[in-house]
Amino acid sequence: MLALLLALQGPAAPAAVAIDTLPQVTLREALQRAAQLDPNYVSALGQVDNAVWARRSAFSVFILPSISLATTATRNNPPFFNFGTLRPEKYAVQGSITASYDLFLGGQKFAELSRSGAALESAHAGELIQRFTTAFLTESDYYDVLANAELDRVARDRLRRAREQLAVARAKVSSGAAVQTDSLNLRLELTRAQIAQLQQASKLRVARLQLGRRIGAAGPVDAAPLDSTLAPALPVSLADAITQAAAQGPEYRRVAADERAAAATYRSRLGNYLPHATLSWTGVGFDNKFLPSGAKFTQLSLAISFPLWDNMRRELSLSQARVSRDVARAIRDDMQRAVQHDVTAAYDAYETTRTSVGLSAEALAAARESFRIQQTRYQSGATTILDLVDAEVNLSQAEADYVAARYGTRLALAGLETILGKRLFTDKEPQ
Repeated sequence: MLALLLALQGPAAPAAVAIDTLPQVTLREALQRAAQLDPNYVSALGQVDNAVWARRSAFSVFILPSISLATTATRNNPPFFNFGTLRPEKYAVQGSITASYDLFLGGQKFAELSRSGAALESAHAGELIQRFTTAFLTESDYYDVLANAELDRVARDRLRRAREQLAVARAKVSSGAAVQTDSLNLRLELTRAQIAQLQQASKLRVARLQLGRRIGAAGPVDAAPLDSTLAPALPVSLADAITQAAAQGPEYRRVAADERAAAATYRSRLGNYLPHATLSWTGVGFDNKFLPSGAKFTQLSLAISFPLWDNMRRELSLSQARVSRDVARAIRDDMQRAVQHDVTAAYDAYETTRTSVGLSAEALAAARESFRIQQTRYQSGATTILDLVDAEVNLSQAEADYVAARYGTRLALAGLETILGKRLFTDKEPQ
């Protein structure tokens, strides 16, 4: 039994960890670097560029004709009559320039102008959504590093206290002031503290690697500490937040723009039931050299077409456009109904976690005082080892809860800002 007791009480402290020399970034730097690297944000910027060109195209068809150039060089064997030189030639070159302007397309020009405008607004809203989404994910990774760093300190403090209490228990067992189970219970607590510290150190390493990946670093990156001031009250009321989200929230703006674009596409499909009129001008030249300057003539034509029957392909495209419009309208209506729920949930999450910080601080102070009292009472023999171990566990849990509440408040604020599409405080503007 003595040999077993000595084996259980043997040293089990891990090797000292070297001082961390990882590169460190601030939150503003992390937000700026992540925005340049996130594939989804890069894609959103590309969609804006595409929508801008689509808008320009929709405007240009009202004032500019479409123009095309063509040339054809032919070698004849035997020589064939050349309309440019008016004699048989081995080589014949034909060049043409064609300009055409759609006079009437059944309202499709105006429908495309409306659709392109709505699509551009949707693309801008999508870019804003993705910018704040990228910022939210970056902040989440950033706070994860800071929280895990503090939780690693909590785990190391728990391990230190367990070792100190084990030394006290050993002394009391040796002097006969305590039974061997006291030492065994504290040895069990020490083992648990060692396991918890190893797990927390692993979480911290993984969190630093994730932050490094988010900002484009080749390895782990540490987060610069943030100020420890209490979270401020929101500068906007819940009712105003709901109103702002419904009017300018990027997600709600995007679905409204998508509904308008789908409606415009449906109107464009209706234009296929009306006649189309196109005015064309063509200039043609013939010669035996690359830039034909021999015989020349021009053509001016007005083409009117009416799609009478195309095996129901027109009806199919109209049906598809109508379904897309109805789906977009249903999504828009659902988002309008959801805005109160979404904003309230995010608003309350911030207020709840903000209040929890103060309560967690009070609980932490009570847990520290309880541990101090139980430690003093155990050393004087006025309480049992189980009470001391419970006080130690409660203290570690209270410290962890306080850390979670503090960074949970920051993350809840980022979630609300993502819904509103704007920063409520100016300390971390996304770039």
